[in-house]
Amino acid sequence: MGFGGTIGIVTFFGLILAVYFRDTFDPDSIKGKRVVITGSSTGIGEQLAYEYSKLGARVLITARREKVLQEVVSKCKELGATEAFYIPLDMSNKSDTEKLIQEAETRFGGLDHLIMNHIASNYLQLWNGDWDRYQQVMDVNLRAYVSLATSATPLLNKSKGSIAVLSSVAGKIGVPFSALYSSSKFALSGFFNAYRLELGLQEMDISITEFIIGSIDTKNAKEYSKAVFDENIFSTSATDTAHRIMKGTQERERIVYYPAYAFAYTVFRDILPGMTDKLLLASIKTDAVETVSKKP
Repeated sequence: MGFGGTIGIVTFFGLILAVYFRDTFDPDSIKGKRVVITGSSTGIGEQLAYEYSKLGARVLITARREKVLQEVVSKCKELGATEAFYIPLDMSNKSDTEKLIQEAETRFGGLDHLIMNHIASNYLQLWNGDWDRYQQVMDVNLRAYVSLATSATPLLNKSKGSIAVLSSVAGKIGVPFSALYSSSKFALSGFFNAYRLELGLQEMDISITEFIIGSIDTKNAKEYSKAVFDENIFSTSATDTAHRIMKGTQERERIVYYPAYAFAYTVFRDILPGMTDKLLLASIKTDAVETVSKKP
């Protein structure tokens, strides 16, 4: 192949990358959107509420702590939300997931974006056969997502709306000390990839975006994982992450890896699985097994 041919190939792939990474997000497209966000009392969920509010959305947020939700809603209104409401609910309760969607219909008359962000308290531990904990994690991290999406589907079908499924690198790669968390996130991917196809077969124009999120700089993430990982792995801000989630949901992207290393880990898992395992193990503190084993 001559020099000219090489230049042509490089140019071709450069154009593909330019199209792929071009920013087509229109902030005005968020104004007036009817948005439900779970897990909104702190971290990424809280920042999602603020990002949507800045652009004039109508937001309904939920978590378990009413006092904190009141504070978040107050700030949402200050930031410019067209409307902002909260409802304290427990996502481990199926009736509460249904109640949330009913509240959205009552408040907004419909729904445009369903942002599912909540997780069971994610302290890291070795799998020890705790079946009660297993059930709790699956109820919150999997069943609640399925229940919310199922309840919201009629409303989203009317609005040609969007579902955001907040997952994790641990939903693509098994991560030590996270067997329960990883398995719940793997299951989320399987369900919603199948559900996307089923919606299409029924001619329902509902987008589903899966977000593969890495280590984000939130208070809870650092607290729950301090016995296993160094704090320096949490270098990406929750605000930037929330903005990327809002953008990806509105743009109806199929899958979003954020930050970029989340994609790299997934690629390495398939090409170099042994190397991926070594990289994961190298990121763990040397005394992690002993420290975690001492936890009650």
